[in-house]
Amino acid sequence: MKKSERMSRIKTRKRIQHQQLAIRNPNSETLFAIILAALYCSSDNESYSSRNFHLINHCLNRLHRSLPQYLSPPILSLLPILLNSKSDEIACKSAELVGAASLISIEMNEMIALEDGIIMGLINLMLGSSSSDVSVAACNATLDLLTTSIGRQRLLHFSVLEKLIVCFIQEYKPFPAVVSLFSDLKGSGSCLRMVFEEEEYTVLLFHATLVLINSCTTKQLQDIPGNLSKSFINHLKRLWEEVHRMILCCTSLNYSQERHFCASNIGTNNLAESIFRLSIGNNQVEEHSNVKEIMRSIFPLGEVDFQQFILDYWEMSPLLIKGSLKDSLEQGNIFGCLVECFQSKEIPSFLLSMLKKLTSCPPIESDELNVHHFLEEARDNLGCPIIYEQDIRVVRTHYSEELHYSFRQSGSSRSEAHFFNVNDMLECEEAYNSGYTIALRGMEFRFESIAAIADGLAALFGQPSAGVNMYLTPPHSQGLSCHSDDHCVFVCQLGGVKEWNIFPRSSLQLPRLYQSNGNWPDSDPENQAVNGKLQFLLKEGDVLYIPRGFPHEARATIDEDGSARFSLHLTLAIEVEPPFAWEGFVRVALNHWCEKQGGPQRQFSDWMSWSLYITSVNLLHVAIKLIGDNDSTFRKACLVGQISLSTATEGWLSMNQRMIFNYLTSRINTESKFSDFLEFLETAVQKHEDFFQQLRWLQHLTMERDSSHGSCISSTDTRTILHFCMQHKDIVEDAFLLVKSKFCAEVLFEDVEPNYKMLLERYKRVRQQYTKGMLSLHLTS
Repeated sequence: MKKSERMSRIKTRKRIQHQQLAIRNPNSETLFAIILAALYCSSDNESYSSRNFHLINHCLNRLHRSLPQYLSPPILSLLPILLNSKSDEIACKSAELVGAASLISIEMNEMIALEDGIIMGLINLMLGSSSSDVSVAACNATLDLLTTSIGRQRLLHFSVLEKLIVCFIQEYKPFPAVVSLFSDLKGSGSCLRMVFEEEEYTVLLFHATLVLINSCTTKQLQDIPGNLSKSFINHLKRLWEEVHRMILCCTSLNYSQERHFCASNIGTNNLAESIFRLSIGNNQVEEHSNVKEIMRSIFPLGEVDFQQFILDYWEMSPLLIKGSLKDSLEQGNIFGCLVECFQSKEIPSFLLSMLKKLTSCPPIESDELNVHHFLEEARDNLGCPIIYEQDIRVVRTHYSEELHYSFRQSGSSRSEAHFFNVNDMLECEEAYNSGYTIALRGMEFRFESIAAIADGLAALFGQPSAGVNMYLTPPHSQGLSCHSDDHCVFVCQLGGVKEWNIFPRSSLQLPRLYQSNGNWPDSDPENQAVNGKLQFLLKEGDVLYIPRGFPHEARATIDEDGSARFSLHLTLAIEVEPPFAWEGFVRVALNHWCEKQGGPQRQFSDWMSWSLYITSVNLLHVAIKLIGDNDSTFRKACLVGQISLSTATEGWLSMNQRMIFNYLTSRINTESKFSDFLEFLETAVQKHEDFFQQLRWLQHLTMERDSSHGSCISSTDTRTILHFCMQHKDIVEDAFLLVKSKFCAEVLFEDVEPNYKMLLERYKRVRQQYTKGMLSLHLTS
């Protein structure tokens, strides 16, 4: 052998030994160089592919074991190439590496998510690989990447959601089938995970689809083509019907004993949230087509009667409107679905059938103007069975004492949420037969026809929404004990006969919504003046209006023919929320007037002048509250946003609303006493109460504009204002009198009206989105 050949072999052997040593003890730069060289050689000479693929696999295994030590930006730059490798083994290991790295930290997840090539590589493998192992690895990596918001938004940026939906609609018929539920935790149905009779790949793909839907903004949901969204939500609803029945029946299995099924990480609440979100994706504020029907049904003689009602009865006196619903009930125009079902079936069997179709309606904050914020707060319990007290009550009154039915499976204490199952629903039948009333809350979130009625009624009285409760009372029984409400109700008698006692309101003041009952007179009928009691016998088709604050009670009684029947009625509640009482309108007016001044800080050259101004504005808010404590006009519902049906109605109502506004500003100008403000602020501080937190809804008027304009509420607290007033008492009082007189003299009704209506529409939009989402979760068959 020639000397030159011998030297060449020695060099080659040393080079191989050096590479082997480098692989056994690598660093990031070494691994990058080896993988890059192997990729280059594989593309240059196919005869070396097998050996180089083995070398790349060895490096990937080393990287995986050493995470996060060696995953440098140069390595990340190679992952798009590796994910698109002709070798299934390399593509699979690369996807596994991406998934593992995505879970290391938020920062690492973000680094990976920002690499376009990695995202595209995962999408191609997830939807286009012929190898099931590679597809599963890509799905798992994608789900790992979706654990952060940046990962979710990056996947949405590449329109993968639409591709996934198309994939399911076209490829998977029938849809993945749920065979059972399982849970590692004790709790409600929301903790349950779904077990599928499908291969792992299909389930992982489905999981990724739901995660992406539940990460979408309203605009992203609206960007999904309508036909795709509608088709996919129909598939999800059919799946939801199976899941909902399993939740009620507690259908579960021991996961460890059923390994041939695919147990997923998809929660029942994840499925419910996707249905909710897709249902509101194309939601717009709807026209109030039901206002005319409501007007005709409750006030059958036309708009003149509505005008008379507003002037003589609204928030002032009870009123029985006999037979106003009779024609509508016979024609099935409103409440038709409910009445037809109750008349066509035995009460207990229909009650059980109806309860099985319902899901719980988590409460939404009254000042929540972003439905996605609500979903973030409520997602853990979304889609769970109805909850006692929150959704349903089973009560009867015995000798003036209100008794709740004792369910066998209820929690150990009333503070624990009692989620209903089928056994509880069967017990409702027993309770009904024992004289208990079944009271269901939130009927407007459970039946589309009732939602339309509630929407029309809210529009008729200028409010963002109206609530509807159902009361089914057995013969000769009383459900709720005597009580008064902080909202007005229209009692619509749909079946049977009920006798109502309404007692006088001992105070002329209207209760504010959510106000403590401790501030209001005793509603025990034994303590009410008998001479002032009003009695009404409600028959099928009658409507009884009860203003807020009037104590009342009702009992199912015999019909004219002497027969004893059940009583079925709905209460349509007009809840006047703080922004939409006249107090709220005046606060909107003050906010608008402040904006017209050019903003609280721009017109003042020194800190003291600005502080006096902002303090005076906030003292005006206190004045509105204190005057409203003694003047019911401030607490009345503002009808400025009422949907008018004719120019005649619009004319007299507009004039009426302007007169009220002028009266209120006059009261503020003449009745505001500085000493009362100081006393109020001192009391609030002593009680550790911050009055200005109650006005946080005013921020909705300025949240989309320059924050230096507007109400000055967001940065103010009661203690700070009191301290400033006590330090500069005389000059604060002078400044307040000046600001008050300027506001009352300069503010104009027509300037305030657009801002008020804009706020009302924003509230309506969120309520309608919530209603549409909840309706989608209630079963229809």
